[in-house]
Amino acid sequence: MEGTVIGPGPYRATKLWNETIKLFRGGMPLKRHWANFRYFDCSFSGSEAVDYLHHLLRNNYNFGPEVTRYQTLQLLRKFLKAHVIEDVKGRHGTEDFEDNGQLYRFPTLSPLKSFPTRPLLRDCSDLPRLIRWDDYEELPQRENIAPQKSNVLTSDFWNKRHSVAIGDVHECKLIRRKEITAKEVDHIWKSMTVAQLQRVLGLSNLDGVLNPVHVKGKHIVHNVFSVNKSGIVVLENKAEDMPYWVISAMKCLANWPNGSDNKQTLYPGFERDVLRTVADYFQRLKEPLLTFHLYEVFVNILSLLHDQEVATQALQVSCLLLPPPNRRRLQLLMRLMAKVCQNPLLPPLNDSIATRTLMVQTFSHCVLGSVDEMDVDELLATKLVTFMMEHHNTIFQVPSNLRLQVDGHLSHLKRVQIKYAGSDTDFSASPAFCKQISRVESEESKVIGTQTPLQELLEGLIADEELPAKDKRKRLKQFQKSYPEIYQKRFPTEASRAAVIPEKAPRLKPHLMLLNLKKPFQPFQRSWSFRA
Repeated sequence: MEGTVIGPGPYRATKLWNETIKLFRGGMPLKRHWANFRYFDCSFSGSEAVDYLHHLLRNNYNFGPEVTRYQTLQLLRKFLKAHVIEDVKGRHGTEDFEDNGQLYRFPTLSPLKSFPTRPLLRDCSDLPRLIRWDDYEELPQRENIAPQKSNVLTSDFWNKRHSVAIGDVHECKLIRRKEITAKEVDHIWKSMTVAQLQRVLGLSNLDGVLNPVHVKGKHIVHNVFSVNKSGIVVLENKAEDMPYWVISAMKCLANWPNGSDNKQTLYPGFERDVLRTVADYFQRLKEPLLTFHLYEVFVNILSLLHDQEVATQALQVSCLLLPPPNRRRLQLLMRLMAKVCQNPLLPPLNDSIATRTLMVQTFSHCVLGSVDEMDVDELLATKLVTFMMEHHNTIFQVPSNLRLQVDGHLSHLKRVQIKYAGSDTDFSASPAFCKQISRVESEESKVIGTQTPLQELLEGLIADEELPAKDKRKRLKQFQKSYPEIYQKRFPTEASRAAVIPEKAPRLKPHLMLLNLKKPFQPFQRSWSFRA
């Protein structure tokens, strides 16, 4: 029974636990066994359970052939403590499962784990969003750009991004983003990295998989740029690095037999003590290298391991989310494991276990684990660590497409933009998405988009108190000639026009002008002609 494939999604580890129980209970052969002069129906021995479950896990898509018999035994011990199985006397929890002829059976009801009741991320403030260029500042108006006039305006011209209204237009303004701060750069890296992780996992959202609150943009930026020539993270605070003696022991084992810094005589079994020293350091860490917060992310990546390229991309992105000290330790550990497994000059590190299996079993629990200590952690960690050890050279590379996307977005934010008064582009309310519309709707939007700024231009001319009355009448007359429909709509009657447009002062006749003079009128004296 291969079971169903548990794909990416929330609480994948819990689903795998429940799926394993169902397969084990549904397929484990049950028969009559004799013990202590009694027979027990529907029972099985410890060795039979190990044989069957080991075969089941190795042939299951969700676990794979990396599962060892010892790991299967450990899982059955967890089954006994969780009352998935019990001995034939009904005891469970305190007894230890053994790989021998001791008899066990299934209880009437097998408890399945319920999914954690975590609040889903419905608050938009928890989700990282890209910084848009709408958050701009306006530069002083350009003095070298004079007002422009135009008597003819086509709808196509208005569709251009930086269109200019007809008539006397206000000066254009340069619009640019404020200087991008380091905090904003971190936020952009965070939002684009989380978005790419969601895409590569094939999920509609990351609810129950990753809480963006636990993702630090500064960690991503550090992991991308603060590296040495080999791509290993370099820490600014040396106190966060591994102790010198641990690094020395790892170098000794990785470069065996030429890795010892000192000239001391190597005794038989020295390499085993060095491995024990390194393992002791990693096993005493407070949390796994992949952290508790990212546990569900890496468990979901396990479902992608059948596609090496996709799984590698997912690991490249997810490993950028690690704190820099964790990423550095993980990089050095994976390199050590790969070199030890590929070194033919290194003596066997265990008499009964192959070196590759020993390295995976020794460090898998140090790499992946949950805060709740899920019962399938060891099986999942073994599969993931095996893949990471085999592809560590590419896993810790920065995704080239992600870097290009971030660089392109930052370049766009730094680019200076131009906005004209009366333009139909509203930069303060740029839409977040595009929607396809019909040709009729498009033509209607052209008409509406053209009339709106013209109406605003007309109202601006009317309300301009600094403009002399003579100039205002001249420009309104020009507007009426070019756009009679809009003008007629604004001034349907002469009374409405007279209410807002100042009338021209009448010219006085010569005989009326003489009445206002204080001095008596003196006739104009004819001057002599200067012609010869």
